[in-house]
Amino acid sequence: MMWTDIHDIALELSEAHPDVDPLTVNFVDLRNWVMELPDFDDDPGRCGEKILEAIQAAWIEELE
Repeated sequence: MMWTDIHDIALELSEAHPDVDPLTVNFVDLRNWVMELPDFDDDPGRCGEKILEAIQAAWIEELE
């Protein structure tokens, strides 16, 4: 997965952290959790606030 695979990342985060409310996750933790996903393989430098916002929004949507 790459940073642009927003929906795949959100799905994996919801499975990896089922008891976490994505609204309470700060971007530092979110970035670290994404990079820890087993299928994730992208340059950490390519991640910005807009990508993290999109991942968080998709994660919230995934739970609804």
